[in-house]
Amino acid sequence: MSHQQDRSRPSGSSTALSEAYDTALLDLDGVVYAGGEAIGHAVESLTVARAGGMHLAYVTNNALRTPDAVAEHLTELGVPAEPSDVITSAQAVARLVADQLPPGARVLAIGGEGLRVALRERGLVPVESADDDPAAVAQGYGGPDMAWGRFAEASYAIRRGLPWFASNTDLTIPGARGIAPGNGAAVEVVRIATGAEPQVAGKPLPPMHRETVLRTGAKRPIVVGDRLDTDIEGAFNGGVDSLLVLTGVTDAAQLLAAPPQHRPTYVDRDLRGLLTGQPEVTPAGDAYRCGGWTAAVRGDGLVLEGEGEALDGLRALCAAAWSFAGSGVCGLETGKALAGLGL
Repeated sequence: MSHQQDRSRPSGSSTALSEAYDTALLDLDGVVYAGGEAIGHAVESLTVARAGGMHLAYVTNNALRTPDAVAEHLTELGVPAEPSDVITSAQAVARLVADQLPPGARVLAIGGEGLRVALRERGLVPVESADDDPAAVAQGYGGPDMAWGRFAEASYAIRRGLPWFASNTDLTIPGARGIAPGNGAAVEVVRIATGAEPQVAGKPLPPMHRETVLRTGAKRPIVVGDRLDTDIEGAFNGGVDSLLVLTGVTDAAQLLAAPPQHRPTYVDRDLRGLLTGQPEVTPAGDAYRCGGWTAAVRGDGLVLEGEGEALDGLRALCAAAWSFAGSGVCGLETGKALAGLGL
């Protein structure tokens, strides 16, 4: 099943997504949990999907924790997981480094334990100082307590001409108290100091998709995420379908303004969307209808009429906005149309 050719409106599915796809490639932060606590309906939805035969794989750009630690955390939350079910951007960047360096090469590790474990898994030796004779620099999210001096250490090594690798470039990361700076913000610090550009492994880039396919063996995967510029674009780049859940960093207005590579196949409120079919969005003259809602472009804005499930109204608005934008970005006024949906 693929809807990759139509980026003008969200797709429908007559069967539950957990039955239509064999593997869910689930982002973690903002999808399964936030700040260490499970997001509403996540545990129950994943339990039902797994019981129905869907393989659950957890694909995260967060390079801080090891797969063992992530699996343990998921199990504590009520979602039993094995370390082999977890794929991290640390693993993807470690493979990228190992493809370019000989076995046993020393790598300056700027990040947390997840990065060090992944480098060792690939036969590389993580070191702590630019003076430890590293052959490359690998940078991953180090958490809120990572010392500022680590960025200086990376800068010293990169300015000496060493290749620089980054696990991912997400500028932000969701937490229990709100949105915090992510690894991309830390990468920018080093970029400013060095003028260099890293090789990046994480979503939405191909090394992460390659790592995921190698580790899961998925045949009919669906990417489930909360970020347009990583999860959804990563699915687009990998040629697979995607489900955007509105439990993380993406809001409805950002979704309506999405360019083609950021437009998900499906949209739902949370992970309960895996357990249901998805309603069709159908053309109705110069408008689009979903459920009890009809959306259209009028003048310089979107208008929405009708009533019913709020998500159906958003799906209809997506179709109107994306069709209007074509291969570009919808710049129409959307606030009035969205106001009545309560999203």
